[in-house]
This record gives sequence, C-alpha cells and structure tokens, in this order.
Amino acid sequence: MGQHTLWTERIAEAVLTTDPLQRLRLSQAGLAMLLMAVSVAVMHYIVWTGGAHAGLVNWWTLFALGGLAAFFVAIRSGATLRMEDPSLTMPQIVYAIAVAAAAYALAGPMRGAVFPLLSLTLMFGMFQLRPAVVAWISVYVVGLFGAVMAYMSWRQPQVYRPDVELAHFLIVAATAPTVSLLAGRLSRMRERLRRQKIDLAKALARIQELATRDELTGLINRRHMLELLEQERQRCVRSGRTFCVALIDVDHFKRANDEAGHAAGDELLRAFARESLSVIRLADVLARWGGDEFVLLLTDTSAPLARAGVERLRQRAASLIVNANGTELRVTVSAGLTEHIAGESVPQALERADRALYEAKAQGRDRVVVA
Repeated sequence: MGQHTLWTERIAEAVLTTDPLQRLRLSQAGLAMLLMAVSVAVMHYIVWTGGAHAGLVNWWTLFALGGLAAFFVAIRSGATLRMEDPSLTMPQIVYAIAVAAAAYALAGPMRGAVFPLLSLTLMFGMFQLRPAVVAWISVYVVGLFGAVMAYMSWRQPQVYRPDVELAHFLIVAATAPTVSLLAGRLSRMRERLRRQKIDLAKALARIQELATRDELTGLINRRHMLELLEQERQRCVRSGRTFCVALIDVDHFKRANDEAGHAAGDELLRAFARESLSVIRLADVLARWGGDEFVLLLTDTSAPLARAGVERLRQRAASLIVNANGTELRVTVSAGLTEHIAGESVPQALERADRALYEAKAQGRDRVVVA
C-alpha cells in the first residue's frame, strides 16, 4: 500500500510538478480535458445511434482532445509563466467554445446535448476570468453559435429546422449574457472579500504591534521583552552559552519633566531610544521597561564584552542634546548590568541587574555597575 502511494505521488509530481501554483493550473487544464473527454464520449454515442457521421466525429475528436492536450503541455513546460495569464484560461475557453460549436454542427438531431457542454464552459470562465473578458466571450458565443445555426439551417433545413434553430439561438442569446452578469457579481464579491482580507490582516498586524511595542518610543514593551528573555534563557540552557541583561535608567528624568514639561520628557525618551538603537548590536534587543527605565538584552555575550556595549550606549546618551519648547535638555543614564547564571530564572537575573542599577545611582549616576 505504501509503495503504491509512493508511486502515485511520483507520477503526480512528474505530471503536475511540485510547484503549488503550477499544480493548480495543470489541475484546471486537466479538468477541462476530462470534461472534453466526456463530450467526446457523448459524440461517439451519437455516432453509435446513427445521429452523426463517424469520420467527421473522429476528426472532431482529434481536434478537441489534441488542442486541449497542447494547452496542457504548454502550461506544463513553463512556457506560459511569463504571460499575463499563465493558465491560458481565456484561450482554452475560446477553443472549447469553438469545439462545442463544431459538435453542434455534427450532432444533427441530438445537437441539444451540446448545450450542457457550452454551459459548463461558460461557468468555468465565469469563475476564472474578469467580467469584461466574460462579456466579450458571451458576444463571441452568441455570434459563433448564431452563425453555425444559420449555416446549418440553410445547409440541412430538414434536420436543422429554422424555427427550432431560432429557439436554440434565443436560448444561447439569453444564457451567455446571464453568465456575464453573474461573473460581474462574483467578481465584485471576490473584490470585497479581498479588501476585507487585507483590512483584517492590517488590523491583526496593528493588534500584534500594540501587543508587543511601546507606543511612545517604538521599542518592544515589557511583556514582550520578558518573553524574549525567557526564550534566550532556554536557548542558552540548550547551547551552554550565556547572555547579559542591563537595566538602564535616565538620570533626573523627573526633574527634566517638571522643568520642560511632559511633551519635552516624551521627546527625550524617544531621542534616547533612537540613539541607543544606533549603537547596540543588531543581535541585541532594547525595550522600554516602564517610565524612564529600559532593559537591554545582550545575546550570546559575557559580562566584560557586554559592559563595553553598555558603556558605548551611556556615552552616546551623555552626548545627546534635545531641544524641546525652547529648552535644551541634556541627559545621562545609569545602568546595572549582570550576566545570567546557569540555573537561575529571568526574574532572578533582573533582580541582580536592579541591585546593580541602584548601586550605580548611589555612586553618583552616569555610570555602569556590573553585578
């Protein structure tokens, strides 16, 4: 059973390829060939009953199946990939309609059997093509079948009676535009669903951003940083490596807030976040912890190297000048740095970093203390 399934999969890959889009296009082309094969069987049944000429139907069969097989081969070869419609949907439908019109001319008294084939072909186009294209195909159907019906009623009036052909023509003339109208309605529904899908994706992305980002600074927020710290801890447990974490506090932020106003304080925090991101490594992560506190995750780093990175950040902050409401604000930061110890939890590491930060402030601020 398993060997049979394996061979089936290999045959499917050989015929339909492994590319999902190509498999879809080839499956549609294969379905068209299957529908045509059913039509061929019906035509040969008409021959068996004496309603059609065997030789002409044989040539029609070659024309019908050979043409669709050529479409399948063209799609399978990849030659159509650069076309606007790699599936060749419109050419296939135009061809199938021509085949149906020829079948109508050959089927004689049983020509009514062609109408289901024509309806299926039009329905296929309704789901695949733009409304404007379906409208042109409808005009093509009415014109082609009208011409065939007129010719056959002139050539074989005893079989293709003019009054019957007029009734058939009216049916085709009513069916084709109806399909065109339905195609337009389907297209509008698809477009509405597409817009709703885009709007939903944007809303979900916005919700995700709000859930993980600090709105003021654009940095990741406390909750998301805790998740990243835990992920880093677990990664280091598996790899045997280590990481560092630093708690960073803006010195005398409350005083700057009181003197220049909250808007100036907000701009100060934003400016510090921008400058900090320009000096930390791409692998490191900075988050706003709350208020004027920030947390820096330094991945795959020991304390001596991490200290050098935090010192660069401290020096950049010391050179920062923020102009807000005519007030020139300067800022310094204090930082407590610790290297994660194997076996300890994230809260324990953060607690040690917090103690180091407290020590940095006690020593006069604008410095980095390692716990």
